[in-house]
Amino acid sequence: MNRIIPAVLACCAPILLFAGAHASEEQFLGGLEGQYAGQGQVRLRTNKEPINVDCTFTSTASGNSLSLKGRCRGLLVVSRAVGVDLKISGGAYRGSYIGAGSGPASLSGKRRGDTLNLAIGWAKEVNGDRRASLSVAKAGNDGLTLTTTDRDPASGKTVTTSRITLQRQ
Repeated sequence: MNRIIPAVLACCAPILLFAGAHASEEQFLGGLEGQYAGQGQVRLRTNKEPINVDCTFTSTASGNSLSLKGRCRGLLVVSRAVGVDLKISGGAYRGSYIGAGSGPASLSGKRRGDTLNLAIGWAKEVNGDRRASLSVAKAGNDGLTLTTTDRDPASGKTVTTSRITLQRQ
């Protein structure tokens, strides 16, 4: 009998830990749901000056998935749809991103604390390559910060190509 308890714990502990992690991700995603509005800056290319934008987003979560859809407007004439669709499986997030004008991009990454850190794989070359990064950070109870970074092909330095700060409405 004494040998059975450690064997059962060794067998079932990973399952219990995974179930807890899964519930934690669902809680995190559920906490991102809502209507958001805010401002920020967007660079169309790493070597261009930033454009001030006003944005609105709707975020919906369902179990192991998150959808963030919105629109950003700047300079009275620039308006672009932006969207993120993610699913989590085994602690890894995968999905798609639209908004750069290069076609749907792939996303993959993990959550660290209150931030989703995602690698972007562009559909075609943007700023000299097909890679960039996107972070979706929860800011307090009612805020989100979306930040995209990319490597400047001329200098090799990482440049923030967009930073949008949103508040739940």
